[in-house]
Amino acid sequence: MAVCYDNLWKMLIDKKYKKTDLISMAKISSSALAKLGRDEYVSLVVIDKICTFLNCKIEDVVTIV
Repeated sequence: MAVCYDNLWKMLIDKKYKKTDLISMAKISSSALAKLGRDEYVSLVVIDKICTFLNCKIEDVVTIV
């Protein structure tokens, strides 16, 4: 099984945010952003921060493939 964050990137585009906005506004690390960009696993704390920032659910951000 693998993770895919394509829905996250689409949501950022729809809301007119850049990937780097997640670092400052959602308060995640640059290494976490790099892992997201490579479709690697990140902690649920990171996903929670992103979901809180974007006001969405986990399934709106992460897809298991």
